[in-house]
Amino acid sequence: MSSVNIQIDVNELLNGSNTQKQLSVSQLVEKVIKRGEGKLTSTGAVSVSTGKYTGRSPKDKFIVEEASTVHKIDWGNVNQPISKQHFDNLYTKVLEYLKEKEEIFVFKGFAGADHNSRLPITVINEYAWHNLFAHQLFIGPTGTDEQTHEDPFTIVSAPTFKANPIIDGTNSETFIIVSFEKRVILIGGTEYAGEMKKSIFSIMNYLLPEQDILPMHCSANVSEEGDVALFFGLSGTGKTTLSADPNRKLIGDDEHGWSDNGVFNIEGGCYAKCVSLSREKEPQIFDAITFGSVLENVVIDENTGLADYNDVSLTENTRAAYSLDAIDNIMVPSVAGHPNTIVFLTADAFGVLPPISKLSKEQAMYHFLSGYTSKLAGTERGVTSPEVTFSTCFGSPFLPLDASRYAEMLGEKIDKHDANVFLVNTGWTGGEYGVGHRMNLSYTRGMVRAALNGELDNVETGKDDIFGLEIPLHVPGVPDDVLIPEKTWSDKEAYKAKALDLAGKFNENFKKFTSVSEDIVKLGGPLV
Repeated sequence: MSSVNIQIDVNELLNGSNTQKQLSVSQLVEKVIKRGEGKLTSTGAVSVSTGKYTGRSPKDKFIVEEASTVHKIDWGNVNQPISKQHFDNLYTKVLEYLKEKEEIFVFKGFAGADHNSRLPITVINEYAWHNLFAHQLFIGPTGTDEQTHEDPFTIVSAPTFKANPIIDGTNSETFIIVSFEKRVILIGGTEYAGEMKKSIFSIMNYLLPEQDILPMHCSANVSEEGDVALFFGLSGTGKTTLSADPNRKLIGDDEHGWSDNGVFNIEGGCYAKCVSLSREKEPQIFDAITFGSVLENVVIDENTGLADYNDVSLTENTRAAYSLDAIDNIMVPSVAGHPNTIVFLTADAFGVLPPISKLSKEQAMYHFLSGYTSKLAGTERGVTSPEVTFSTCFGSPFLPLDASRYAEMLGEKIDKHDANVFLVNTGWTGGEYGVGHRMNLSYTRGMVRAALNGELDNVETGKDDIFGLEIPLHVPGVPDDVLIPEKTWSDKEAYKAKALDLAGKFNENFKKFTSVSEDIVKLGGPLV
């Protein structure tokens, strides 16, 4: 089937008698309740269950093999190919399926707060709560935006439509398929709304580099004076905690672009983890879960409507989706200048990386490509010691292009805008997990504050003889001995053995980056 026929089908779907277009938050909440898709909680948030799938399905993601993109995509386990024929046939079946529904829901908006590079998007949903999610996570139109909503990327989401792997070329009943030529994201067989959010981020990771804009999986904030900071880090490293600073305005908590004009948020909302959430720990998130927010897989008391954030009986991946407007201390619009400081966060459960170190450009590119943190013992059956986790560019599941492209862009922008880059270990000190202890949060906050304030720009440093990192020898409010990992270990030989072990894992992981420059390998990685 040709793309022309498919486009006609999309327009028929958008203009069908069952189509509910651009409903307001209150209208969507009413639809969710009326249709039995979810319930209201005590704060007015909508509580929903995503059923079988409580997280992303990376093995069910595909990119259509198309002439214009086939030589650009970094094919492999992350970016799996699917034929145009399989996509066209499946797409047609999904459109026909949605045409027969009593109601479908359409949201038109944007990805990207910078008007010069934003992406128009259209989201077509089988579920009202999915459309409410899109309303909260993406950027809504204002003024004449709807008239300028041209050539959008379209998400078509039909969670109750299940693929037949034998006929449809998928790996299971679930599918998340991107066609860059048809500008379509096709989702089915899963109710997990995060697939929509992350699919758009993957699209931006493909499109933005063509405009010399670096897409980034990070949070960002800005001071009253305009100093911008970026925070990269995988789950459990403290990215949300450390970027939520009462003295700095939040630009965004997860996805950003870095253009010639500066930094901008890709999203219009937040998709925060809720496990063990409390007002004391995360007041911004806790207080943002109000009317119109969406709670995924959070256990709710049937009588009081109160959320129990400590109950993980459905999943540990409980989530809240809410608009940035629900937070008081935000940057409006979500754009700012060039970063002064970049922070890479890692939770090193081996206890051998310094709590803070300043990185050269080559080290920044090396650690950006590595994206290191560690899983902890006890979180999974059979895990008896910390396990190394590497996620390229702190977002490997969302990178359609070769990773070196993103690292080279980062290096160029660090050079051009003279940004300082720090590696901050929020993990263990005094020994590995089970022997040492977690880094004192007040010390970490003090180190990050000193880095953002420029107090570490000219401070005396010492070089780590295994990882080659420049360690500040004095940080205001932090004991000097805490800054040098070896000094915190009582067993120096055990420290050295563990550090050499981790360095070896870094080196082994980096072998997969065959297209990066030799300088990154020689000057950026461990010395051993």
